[in-house]
Amino acid sequence: MKKIGRWMSYFTKGEIMLYLSSVALIVLSFCLFDRTNWLTLAASLVGATSLIFCAKGNPTGQALMIVFSLLYGIISFTFAYYGEMITYLGMTMPMAVFALVSWLRNPYKGNKAQVRINRISKTETALMFVAAAAVTVPFYFILAAFNTANLVPSTISVTTSFIAVYLTFRRSEFYGLAYAVNDMVLIVLWIMAAAENIGYLSVVVCFVMFFVNDMYGFANWMRMKKRQAAEG
Repeated sequence: MKKIGRWMSYFTKGEIMLYLSSVALIVLSFCLFDRTNWLTLAASLVGATSLIFCAKGNPTGQALMIVFSLLYGIISFTFAYYGEMITYLGMTMPMAVFALVSWLRNPYKGNKAQVRINRISKTETALMFVAAAAVTVPFYFILAAFNTANLVPSTISVTTSFIAVYLTFRRSEFYGLAYAVNDMVLIVLWIMAAAENIGYLSVVVCFVMFFVNDMYGFANWMRMKKRQAAEG
């Protein structure tokens, strides 16, 4: 009970409401549209929990992201979204490991529950976009060779995912915004999947909630950055 009390005091009332509403909508959508694929429910709940910790700059979020990436990769395989499977298992999950190490090595003033936010230069930002393009082009042909469903949005998801994981690893406040853009791509992808199998509507709801959480994460990191700059 003491541990629960500490966690409750760690999060603001708004963050607790955001998390609980996310969990409630995820569970409700699972009960309405799926009721069979428990792996989808587990992945969604792990993902939602990961995001609320990431929004606080807490490395626990990256540890949970590793688990989510594994579960989501399996789910993507079931609908032949090989781009999502390869992206999350081959890029997001390994990068989450690197991000976890980076966040643990860069606590803010010794506070292991909050990472020190980093400022990346314009040159590094430009190189990031060049690298994203370099990754995307060969991925398009790889995914085409695998007969990936909904090829174009699947390829765009590779680009947005690369940018998001890079910014997360580099501890940039824009990581949340990049993930929010990626969420919008994934919402489109899973709406297409739901058109063929209504059970995937629960995944759509999952990424809608992820979008809201990622936007909150971006806003909170902006506040954290200003606070860290002022205190520094």
